[in-house]
Formats: sequence, structure tokens, C-alpha cells
Amino acid sequence: MKYVLLFVETEQFEKELEAMGQADRDRAYALVGKWMADHADKIRAAGKLQPAVTATTVRLDAGSEPVITDGPFVEGKEVVSGYAEVEVADLDEALRMVRSWPGCPLVEIRPLES
Repeated sequence: MKYVLLFVETEQFEKELEAMGQADRDRAYALVGKWMADHADKIRAAGKLQPAVTATTVRLDAGSEPVITDGPFVEGKEVVSGYAEVEVADLDEALRMVRSWPGCPLVEIRPLES
């Protein structure tokens, strides 16, 4: 079964990451790299997204013409910052993977349609 893990940063997490010294930040990123390596046999694709301020949103339900705006779809305190597409036996296996995620504090698991 294929799932997408959506890694979600909170404002608090972002502040804490920015407040870290470079050595601590490097260690935090190394833990994420190790997690990715530990699960490389299940990860089919992964990436870190550019900051939310770089997003472009296209609203198709605003009338006859699409409305295009800079920035994310909604103002929020949580922003998807990265993703991984994984192939695992079932949701339980995806949950086991996510339990050890060392990065941002929220992970949304979404099944892919086949």
C-alpha cells in the first residue's frame, strides 16, 4: 500500500529550529537524514518544500476566472514542509515508521489512490 507522509511544521517548531545554534541544527538534520536512510527501502520519493511564502494558490471556485494569489491556501499556524511517499504493507507499518520521525511535530498519513 502506498501512503504519503506529510511533514507539518508548527510556528513553535520553526521558532525553536531558528533559535538553535548551528551545531544543534546540524544534529537535528542528521537525525532526519538517519531516519530517511533507515527507511530507504520503503521510501519511493521524498522532498523538502520551499517555505510557504513561495507558494502560489489558484482558487477555482471564485467565479468565472481563477483567482491566483501568492502564498499558501490558508493562513495557519501549521505548514506542510515536506513529504515522503512510502510503500508499506498497511497503515500499521506506516504508523510504526512515523512513531520514530525525529523532525517536525506533526505527520499526516494519507493513502494514495491506486
